[in-house]
Amino acid sequence: MQAGAKAGETLTGLDDLLGGSEGALAQLRAAARRIERGAADHPLLAEALASLDRALIETSEAEDKIARASEALAFDPERLEAVEARLFDIRGLARKHRVEPDALAALGEELIAKLALIEAGGERIQALEAELAEARARYDEAAKLLRSAREAAAERLDEAVAAELHPLKLDAASFRTALSEAAPGAAGIDRVEFEVSTNPGAPFGPLTKIASGGELSRFILALKVALAEAGTAQTMIFDEIDRGVGGAVASAIGERLARLAQKSQLLVVTHSPQVAARAAHHFRIEKAHVDGAARTHVRKLTPDERREEIARMLSGAAITDEARAQAARLLEAA
Repeated sequence: MQAGAKAGETLTGLDDLLGGSEGALAQLRAAARRIERGAADHPLLAEALASLDRALIETSEAEDKIARASEALAFDPERLEAVEARLFDIRGLARKHRVEPDALAALGEELIAKLALIEAGGERIQALEAELAEARARYDEAAKLLRSAREAAAERLDEAVAAELHPLKLDAASFRTALSEAAPGAAGIDRVEFEVSTNPGAPFGPLTKIASGGELSRFILALKVALAEAGTAQTMIFDEIDRGVGGAVASAIGERLARLAQKSQLLVVTHSPQVAARAAHHFRIEKAHVDGAARTHVRKLTPDERREEIARMLSGAAITDEARAQAARLLEAA
């Protein structure tokens, strides 16, 4: 429309120049009529007449095209003003919503959809509340089933652990799996904790707080042995589980580790000869400083080397014949 306004100024007066009684077409026609009377007198006049005829045709076509262009470029000044105001509003909306002007249509549809959701919010909230109530009912039912399963599993676990306490020299101790209420979550509504009493009549408390270092190791081993009956990890690592115990207790721990190793692979780090003697294989770990760097070597021992290592664990740096004899007895008993 702006281009049309500019072109309109250019076309002003062309009608008078081309048409009308004094226009170019009238002048050309008059010239053609005058030459036509003498065209037969000279060939050049005939050619001039032909040129004027062509000029008349071309000028007529130009007049027609100018007329059609003038019609196509015609505009209403008020319409132009309205369109410019509309474009100004569109650019303002685009800046307000931080989008390109061409994206306003899609944004408008999105806002209409959001408004529809807001206007129908009451019904939607009711539907969501119904879904929530149904989900909560399903959750409560699943949580109750899970609690029942946990109570049954806890009873079986307590019995299995209790059977392991006497061989581990924990005759006076008791173990139980305590279930208590917890905030609902992905794991249900139960808080599960292992509790122990280390002396008759003593109150139960959390395993990690009540048991001493040596007792904690034995309780954990009892748990591992009990859980092994129901399936456990293919490989387990015990790092000084015999810490703080010795003698008959260490021997009991070694026996239980050997039993657990029948169903899983066990890697045991130990300084106890009673435990080491129960192993199927014996590796010695040595650390040395070479060229300013610490190097650790792991070496599998032969049967003779194994007896010597257990003897060293029994007697210390100076290995005696008595220690070797004791080591041989430990290996034979194992």
